[in-house]
Amino acid sequence: MFHLGLVPGRAWGALLCQLLRPPRTVCVRAVGCHGQVAEAVLTSQLKPHQEKPNFIIKVPKGTRDLSPQQMVVREKILDKIISCFKRHGAKGLDTPAFELKEMLTEKYEENLRLMYDLKDQGGELLSLRYDLTVPFARYLAMNKLKKMKRYQVGKVWRRESPTIAQGRYREFCQCDFDIAGQYDPMIPDAECLKIMCEILSGLQLGDFLIKVNDRRIVDGMYAVCGVPESKFRAICASMDKLDKMSWKDVRHEMVVKKGLAPEVADRIGDYVQCHGGISLVEQMFQDPRLSQSKLAVEGLADLKLLFEYLTLFGIAEKISFDLSLARGLDYYTGVIFEAVLLQLPAQAGDEPLNVGSVAAGGRYDELVSQFDPKGHTVPCVGLSIGVERIFYIVEQKMKTSGEKVRTTETQVFVATAQKNFLQERLKLIAQLWDAGIKAEMLYKNNPKLLTQLHYCENMGIPLVIIIGEQEQNEGVIKLRSVASREEVTVKRENLITEIQKRLSEC
Repeated sequence: MFHLGLVPGRAWGALLCQLLRPPRTVCVRAVGCHGQVAEAVLTSQLKPHQEKPNFIIKVPKGTRDLSPQQMVVREKILDKIISCFKRHGAKGLDTPAFELKEMLTEKYEENLRLMYDLKDQGGELLSLRYDLTVPFARYLAMNKLKKMKRYQVGKVWRRESPTIAQGRYREFCQCDFDIAGQYDPMIPDAECLKIMCEILSGLQLGDFLIKVNDRRIVDGMYAVCGVPESKFRAICASMDKLDKMSWKDVRHEMVVKKGLAPEVADRIGDYVQCHGGISLVEQMFQDPRLSQSKLAVEGLADLKLLFEYLTLFGIAEKISFDLSLARGLDYYTGVIFEAVLLQLPAQAGDEPLNVGSVAAGGRYDELVSQFDPKGHTVPCVGLSIGVERIFYIVEQKMKTSGEKVRTTETQVFVATAQKNFLQERLKLIAQLWDAGIKAEMLYKNNPKLLTQLHYCENMGIPLVIIIGEQEQNEGVIKLRSVASREEVTVKRENLITEIQKRLSEC
């Protein structure tokens, strides 16, 4: 702190400007014109000149921005997915982006390290949602609902190593469809697989295959192979990595990291090589080891019934019974499934697209009861579409084909060839907007006609209306097709009708 002596009242301001440049405290005694003394302590709020910190502007690891072009593609994908969900009678639902931490931790025992915890602000302990399934189960229990067919689209967060080149992110969007309620076996499950086929076919991603298994078969297989029951979930989490790792690497993790006996891992290895259709289901009924498990036999019986329904739906050829499928989340209790794209040979100079599964799901009959105070059970089955991976594939295909994307949906542009027609353009564009027509104009008083026409061509706007002195005097408007450059004169009172007619023909 700096102490100053008596400073004349009129002179101390200039001195303070010099003293208060760096952050410091100054004690000042000022003498007034009648000799009175005033003392004050002033603290500078000014900071010394600092250069901007040297840092790279970027998004957090595992996240990304979406450009207007990307948003158009993404919205088209979401529209197709949601329209399919609605076609099957689903209702929309939304839940908070974060949940009480205690609600989530018990449901993802093997994946706790992947959850994002929020800093305690002196209130509730919270975590960002890991998926949309657990919040849905919480919603059912909280509202005492016994039946519901719902869809939900929202972001989820997982703190895993992102692989951007394969469409894997830490923040990503999921599209879920679930059927909750007590119904006859395998009918809702078959509909979920039908929905998955409809969406993947509709998006034209290429040939695909849906792997199915049953959690009871997986647990039965572990039991007859000699896996201790206490290690079931841990071994299941390792087996779930078979879409990203070879069996050799998964076996190494089971034995070295999870402490499984090598001979037990080898018995599991015999089963995970098996995949096929209904004939494999029949074969497993006769398997000397697996047939000894009551749990596995129950799962096989349900899969046999499921294949009957899938045949009636006309999609059985898209489904493969695959004993390597495990689905690592702890809440699955019955049928599980996962869709993968069948990798096509890469074109010359192109990298083959390998993004893993693009959709997955299964049955979770006991999850709701874990939230219900009385333990009431609400059986559920559902699926989740991996939007980010699908978007990555579509984006790569568009780059290869050179397809251009319109970033706006503007249908009509309001233009003028003369000066001082801003007011008329504003009247016209308001008329178009009020009629529900998507319209634009340049935000300039006197834009050049060529600039306006070039804008329409660059943005893909199909129609232009042009107003000038002659048109105003005659009560008409020029209507121009941007593609053909043909112009017609339309009476002003008929303008909306003519535009709507032309847009309906596009």
